[in-house]
Amino acid sequence: MQSILVANRGEIAVRVFATARRMGISTVAVYSDADADALHVREADAAVRIGPAPARESYLVPEKIIAAAREAGAEAIHPGYGFLSENAAFAEAVMTAGLVWIGPPPAAIRAMGLKDAAKALMAKAGVPVTPGYLGEDQDDKTLAREAGRIGYPVLIKAVAGGGGKGMRRVDKAADFAAALESARREARAAFGDDRVLLETYVTRPRHIEAQVFADSHGNTVHLFERDCSLQRRHQKVIEEAPAPGMDKATRAAVTGAAVKAAQAVGYVGAGTVEFIADASEGLRPDRIWFMEMNTRLQVEHPVTEMVTGLDLVEWQLRVAAGEPLPLSQDQIRLTGHAVEARLYAENTAGGRFLPSTGVLEHFRLPDTVRADAGVAEGGEVTPFYDPMIAKLIAYGPTREAAVSDLCEACDEVEVWPVKTNAGFLGRCLESPDFIAGDVDTGFIDRNLEALTDAAEPSAAALSAAAAAAMVNAEAGSAEEPFSPWRELVGFRLNAEPETAVRLFRADEAVLARAAEHAQPRSVLVTHDDEIVVFEAGEAFAFTEHPPSADVAEGGGGDGAVRSPMPGKVTAVSVKAGDTVAKGQTLLTLEAMKMEYALAAPFDGKVAELSAQVGAQVSEGAVLAVLEAGA
Repeated sequence: MQSILVANRGEIAVRVFATARRMGISTVAVYSDADADALHVREADAAVRIGPAPARESYLVPEKIIAAAREAGAEAIHPGYGFLSENAAFAEAVMTAGLVWIGPPPAAIRAMGLKDAAKALMAKAGVPVTPGYLGEDQDDKTLAREAGRIGYPVLIKAVAGGGGKGMRRVDKAADFAAALESARREARAAFGDDRVLLETYVTRPRHIEAQVFADSHGNTVHLFERDCSLQRRHQKVIEEAPAPGMDKATRAAVTGAAVKAAQAVGYVGAGTVEFIADASEGLRPDRIWFMEMNTRLQVEHPVTEMVTGLDLVEWQLRVAAGEPLPLSQDQIRLTGHAVEARLYAENTAGGRFLPSTGVLEHFRLPDTVRADAGVAEGGEVTPFYDPMIAKLIAYGPTREAAVSDLCEACDEVEVWPVKTNAGFLGRCLESPDFIAGDVDTGFIDRNLEALTDAAEPSAAALSAAAAAAMVNAEAGSAEEPFSPWRELVGFRLNAEPETAVRLFRADEAVLARAAEHAQPRSVLVTHDDEIVVFEAGEAFAFTEHPPSADVAEGGGGDGAVRSPMPGKVTAVSVKAGDTVAKGQTLLTLEAMKMEYALAAPFDGKVAELSAQVGAQVSEGAVLAVLEAGA
């Protein structure tokens, strides 16, 4: 093939373009109005606009994607992941249009697309599956009864789901109805299908998955396993290959079941078979069950590339062109260890993980590890799409070396003013339990307070901020906005041995001392004369004047419940005049494909309610007002 269109955006589009360019294949990007100046558009040889910012009016419209391919003269379409990547009807439409579909056959997508049918198929093929309820009866009472039969805790999962959407853990019968409603609403919004299945919830689960590849000549292989147990709200955060503690017998069981699963549906191309393991007694061949198959390339595919030395996108393109797999099973080697962290545009403070949007005025990623980014400095993070902005992947001869390198890389991330989870990632990676490989899918929840505690700048960071304030004042940055002092990286201050400077961080005054030899720190002076010190993946902002008082995110002492981000109101749980308790959910917002509940900041009465289901709200908008003690 001579040219391909990638029906996706962000880092996956950039990633596919890189391999295509190396293979001499021309590339076509598609973009919405929100992505007109995005990195993936600039990286492509050609680009076609496909509609407004909302995905349902652009990236999720098959006709627009196919029309763009025809307009640009592309021969093939690569779906990336997310959006239409696992849509069998889209795959058929691509092939009907005379284009090459770089993915599995539509029949395989359908077979694995509905979790209940897929599990039944896998059970018939001899692949072990998790106990649960896969019935067609979706009546609330039936589902509640089946949950009781399975036994709590139970897991509700969207039949057409993926990526943690429409998934809820329920610990007791009293919570089932509310969790079911929430799961259905999220599933309906994400997939247009609110049907669910139920599974027994494994109390010490690990998420193990196997990468498989098949060609149209009857060959199917595995590329070993990955461990994706570090998750939050069923969204993967850190992935690695191989899985810690994996012995030969368990590996053989997992990879053998994955190959059997792929063969059962006549699979072709790249796919991932996901398993849940009961790790209460370590990894064992008889305690791992099939969960689902993702019929596409995975976000975490780089860790498999690093430990096998293979380019999975190149394999996809060759298989789609009708070639046999480049290697047989006995030629594929597993060497070393790789770990990947997903860098999200989000504020992790207090464990809320709120999306962060805006222009990336300063964006620096480390050059010591592989960094797959979907944005660049000057670009914008919008509320319309997934908040992942980059992936950081470290490789080493041992797990210890790879984890250490990735932790250092997270520490070196510099992003402003958009907030990221880099500091949170670093704290996960340096946790003694993680270093020991003692993890499961509940790791983050169990350690949430320690992992999301508000970070404080070190003495060295304070010293750097004080020194920058002095240098900035001397340089007259306000009058010279393009002064070389705007970015003060690793500088040394020739001043008195110790000089005190009064700075402000949030609403707190800080007495910072500029030492004679300021510690090397990356410092940015913004156009608003904020002094930003980057340290351990965090961005600490200081001013020389006290800022105006702000109401805390989501609510405050005045009773105003504000939107902490731009988003869409998906549910309103109260009405004006209702009496509410502190912590009670008032309404639910959706942003960047996830739901966020806003709770009452104190006991009281709903005095005003302006939020309406379906309304788009801006950051800081007052959605409700509470009166205390009512």
